Amino acid sequence: MFTTIYLFFYIDNTGFILYSIKAMKKQLCIIVLFFSLAVLVVGCNRSGGIAILEKKEIFTLEYGNFENQLNIFDISTVNDMKTTLIMRNGFFYVMNAEALKIMEMSSYGDLITFYYNPQYNKAPVYAGSENVKAATRRAVEYEFNELSAITVDSRKYLYAVDKFPFDRQDQDSENGQVLSQIVLRFNSEGKYMDYIGQQGPGGMPFPYIKSIYATNDNELVVITYSNENYTVFWFSSDGYLLYKMPIYKQNVPSPFEKEDASKNWHSISSIVPDYNDRSLYLKIDYYSSFIDEASHLQSGITFNGSYIYSLNIEDGKFGEPLEILPYTEQRSEGFSNERYEIPYDFLGVTENGWFFFFINTDSGFNIQMIQRDGQRILKRNLPVNRKDILYYSLDLSNSGILSVLFIKNDKAEINWWRTDALIQSVLKN
Repeated sequence: MFTTIYLFFYIDNTGFILYSIKAMKKQLCIIVLFFSLAVLVVGCNRSGGIAILEKKEIFTLEYGNFENQLNIFDISTVNDMKTTLIMRNGFFYVMNAEALKIMEMSSYGDLITFYYNPQYNKAPVYAGSENVKAATRRAVEYEFNELSAITVDSRKYLYAVDKFPFDRQDQDSENGQVLSQIVLRFNSEGKYMDYIGQQGPGGMPFPYIKSIYATNDNELVVITYSNENYTVFWFSSDGYLLYKMPIYKQNVPSPFEKEDASKNWHSISSIVPDYNDRSLYLKIDYYSSFIDEASHLQSGITFNGSYIYSLNIEDGKFGEPLEILPYTEQRSEGFSNERYEIPYDFLGVTENGWFFFFINTDSGFNIQMIQRDGQRILKRNLPVNRKDILYYSLDLSNSGILSVLFIKNDKAEINWWRTDALIQSVLKN
């Protein structure tokens, strides 16, 4: 009779790693003893704790009205900011939604393409010029209305979520939704191609778009959200609709189905697509309530756990769940010492199959990276001086690099952490 044993430990400079081993029951004692001794020997040479991954500053941006500057208007309203950073294949794209412009920049901070609404931005001096110097930059006019998200595919096609003017919006009376958002499409030369709606090019506008993604096959994935339910639109590389899948909160699986449904509930916290396959990953958080025996009223809430479920977009079948260990925090007040378990936020999945999760801490970010089969888990602290930061946008590239845009009082910084190199070093060892 075989039994599976899970071993979870910190070793060398690779972080926390989870291994699973199948063995006969008689062999388990030997295996546990061997690994315990190995961990003890390694642990004697380590100070303990989660290792720190240092960030690298790539470039900075000044504030202002020029094409290579950020215009965020009033820093006191940072809670409403929609400025977003993404990085693809070494190029950085900053969607400055407040100024209705998008900047494509090199890793040296040089502006390559400037997409802008001419009513809110001045045309750069090289706009329309044909000289050699201007040929290294492009200026693209488009009357954006309300930018909210961007993505880029391997062809360098830029997709931007925008909103129709009020007189072109529609109503979905059956579901009580306003249909107002579209996905603009620009080719690699910066030329506007068309907009994508629910049915494809020129289609009906979408309800609220939560996020968009481009797969390695250059297929566009649009994820909409309304009333705690999602609808996923999956388009071909030409922009035509391949699949439309509604995902209802009440229909997703639960590892707690046998327990009292009146005391348990769940939330779909995020959905991301796979870069290589036509499948989705749903992160679902599960909770239960305390009922006071005397008053029979709810007196508290317990976090039961987070799980990742894969969902095949072609046949609608869910895969086996993967449990995501929560972030644990110790709080001491007076003579009491409380231990809290907090669910991670799901950042995304890389093309080589690693799930990334993060949570804000007093010292920065805590990142948890889990191999898709759950065999290995890496954890890192990403130190950040929060005193200087007013707002940030965090991005995970398909190759596994974490990039961040920090908005500060005097300037904006773009940094990254080479988590892809960390993963590669773990696989080699």
